[in-house]
Amino acid sequence: MPLFWLVLIVLGLAVAGYVAGRGRALRLAGGDSRVLHSLPSYYGAHVALLTLVPAFAILCLWVLIQPLVIENRISAKLPETAIAESSTRALVMSDVRRVAEGLDVAVAAGAMTADEAAHMRSELTDVRNRLGAVGVALGSDVGPEVLRAAQAYRALAARGHLAMTLVVLTAALGGAGLGIARSRADFRARNVVETAVRYLLIFAATVAILTTIGIVLSLVFNTIEFFKLYPARDFFFGTTWAPSFGGGSELGILPLLWGTFYISLIALAVAVPIGLFAAVYLSEYASGHTRAIAKPLIEVLAGIPTIVYGLFALLTVGPLLIRVFGADGVGIMQAGTAVMTAGLVMGIMLIPFVSSLSDDIINAVPQSMRDGSLGLGATRSETVKQVVLPAALPGIVGAILLAASRAIGETMIVVLGAGAAARLSMNPFDAMTTVTAKIVSQLTGDADFASPEALVAFALGMTLFVITLGLNVFALYIVRKYREQYE
Repeated sequence: MPLFWLVLIVLGLAVAGYVAGRGRALRLAGGDSRVLHSLPSYYGAHVALLTLVPAFAILCLWVLIQPLVIENRISAKLPETAIAESSTRALVMSDVRRVAEGLDVAVAAGAMTADEAAHMRSELTDVRNRLGAVGVALGSDVGPEVLRAAQAYRALAARGHLAMTLVVLTAALGGAGLGIARSRADFRARNVVETAVRYLLIFAATVAILTTIGIVLSLVFNTIEFFKLYPARDFFFGTTWAPSFGGGSELGILPLLWGTFYISLIALAVAVPIGLFAAVYLSEYASGHTRAIAKPLIEVLAGIPTIVYGLFALLTVGPLLIRVFGADGVGIMQAGTAVMTAGLVMGIMLIPFVSSLSDDIINAVPQSMRDGSLGLGATRSETVKQVVLPAALPGIVGAILLAASRAIGETMIVVLGAGAAARLSMNPFDAMTTVTAKIVSQLTGDADFASPEALVAFALGMTLFVITLGLNVFALYIVRKYREQYE
């Protein structure tokens, strides 16, 4: 049974359990809900939770653990003769998984029967061409050991999936039955449901926290490995970025940090005035009808993929800047990829961040402060300038800092609009690059994670993480202080 249908069946059982549990509680109460300890909906929710939670917990664990168990079993049985001198067991297992998935695709497409896939022999069949006919591309011919391992992989996966289906459905039916049996008038269903929901919320928060910790630890450990191979002093204070996978690399981060901050500064110089003025207009001057139309239109900018902004920078803004600041190739701007190109487009992207956050913060200023200023004879513009903006200033600063952290972490606009040159230059029409762009370039292709040229990506990521984390913490501190003062 496909996983999708299994999930739908469990959800259907939960819905049926909700109806059955609610109905049984009402029947036992003689149709009078006042006799019940809890509302009838709590009895139904109790049955639904007992149906869903154990079944989905088993399903998630099974999906995570089964591939690891199967791979370990197949890898242990894989003979050494199947591993070439230039290969590793992990690479061979990757081929095994690819062939197994290809056989599944071929069976699903009707290109071969399940029995044929299970008993196919590479000595008699060109497996590579057979799978290629159904769209599965293999990098090399399939040997007999790899084919037998793939067939064993498919068999174990099929048995595991069948066992998973039976166990999950049993858990769902058992939970539903237990919940229905508990649906008596004196059962404290509300207490149980609220406790279960609280634990689910705690679990969700724990997953988010553990994910963050996992990301940080992965960066930390690989950064430590990098600094074992490359001096930290040269990394943090070096002024040359010249990686060479053949050796002799110079991996100074200062040119990358300069490009990152330079582009972010130009972006903020574009986004902050436009975004802030738009927020002031929408919150203080615009009519309700105008605001209802203008605010969503501005926020549409936040939903545009960054690759689209990058193409806009490459194909529109860059050539436009060349026509304005270049002169047949001898002007101050020689090419469309430059700090100014990326900064302008990134600033356009950040406008809704500054505008929306500043608008919400300005609207949070108590109306009584505006009324008091107007009552003392100040004009609307004087009220905005001397009362509203000073009151909202801490929150606006927080919004700007959050936008700055967003700019620092941007990649695609920089890759397409700013170029790839790592240099220390004050000229905004020079091509430069950022930390994020170099992380992408260092991990593109076949990266050897035993070399500093690949591990430097983690050191760059850790540095960027610390910078953006500091900006976010500072911004949230300012916003929280503002909220404590005016809410």
